[in-house]
Amino acid sequence: MLLRLAYLGVTNVFATLRLLPLTDRDKDAEILALRHQITVLERQLGKDKIRFTPSDRAFLAALLHRLPPHVLRRVRLLVRPDTVLRWHRNLVKRRHAASCRPKRLRRPHTVRSIRILVLRLAKKNPS
Repeated sequence: MLLRLAYLGVTNVFATLRLLPLTDRDKDAEILALRHQITVLERQLGKDKIRFTPSDRAFLAALLHRLPPHVLRRVRLLVRPDTVLRWHRNLVKRRHAASCRPKRLRRPHTVRSIRILVLRLAKKNPS
């Protein structure tokens, strides 16, 4: 019991030393990412493999993509940092595709004056 307590004390000291060079923004991002991952794990307690929902992926990608690569590699994640960056690329790609998609999928309305003209011509020339 005492050995375990000493081990936890030493690991916490090293964890604290690791956080010293990080900026407050980096620390806040890591804390939010860890909290969200804990929420995901609690929701999936009892499952063999941890699966992130699309909203979980989007949240983590949006939160962590701004971290520099060397900081991102030190953040404790349930997935690899490259996976988070891939999620972010997919998120941006889907957002860009949605904004480039045409707004109307059907034929635009015909101007009223043209419609009246076509109907008048059709009545005058039934053949």
